[in-house]
Amino acid sequence: MSNLSALPITKKWPPQHPDRLQLYSLPTPNGAKVSIMLEETGLAYEPHTVSFGTNDQMSPEFLSLNPNNKIPAIIDPNGPDGKSLPLFESGAILIYLADKTGQFMPTDAARRYETIQWVMFQMGGIGPMFGQLGFFNKFAGKDYEDKRPRDRYVGESKRLLGVLEARLSGRKWIMGDEYTIADIATFPWVRNLIGFYEAGDLVEIDKFPNVTRALDAFVARPAVTRGLDIPKRA
Repeated sequence: MSNLSALPITKKWPPQHPDRLQLYSLPTPNGAKVSIMLEETGLAYEPHTVSFGTNDQMSPEFLSLNPNNKIPAIIDPNGPDGKSLPLFESGAILIYLADKTGQFMPTDAARRYETIQWVMFQMGGIGPMFGQLGFFNKFAGKDYEDKRPRDRYVGESKRLLGVLEARLSGRKWIMGDEYTIADIATFPWVRNLIGFYEAGDLVEIDKFPNVTRALDAFVARPAVTRGLDIPKRA
């Protein structure tokens, strides 16, 4: 285990348990991916709240860990070769934690890459598109008289939901009967789209019964229930 005291981020968020994995995050869809994964795996970790209200994400200490000033980010004091591993980008963190624990990732090489493929589908499509739709539907974009930007993201979000709907046809989870990081990556965003972003009617979510069925199964998992509220907002 590495000593974390030399890392600048620990000056702003001193660890109480430096032997545990350190999580810097908020309970947003991207943040929830990692807190849910940590709850699912049972890894010991210590969460730290990165408050957007006080621009914590722009502080020199946080930027020393993630120069892209986005949550989540982690430091694993027990990383490869016994050295500490700082890591950002939620998809990369999910893959790392799956490899570290041997959980929620198929061991068969072909299915492993298929799982990663669906994680990338979420990272490159579902996350950005649902986030833009949320802006135009719930936040400042709702005041724009020109609805073409909003409608562009509505259309693309519906297309992505259609891809996910087809994938889940005859499958319990994205990879079949096996619950994986592809589900952990995807369903916090679906939940946010129809919940926090209040866009369920816009995307006609009732037309995607496989998606809503899998979402219901996802949020019913105890680890998901816990992870969705970690860390507490400051």
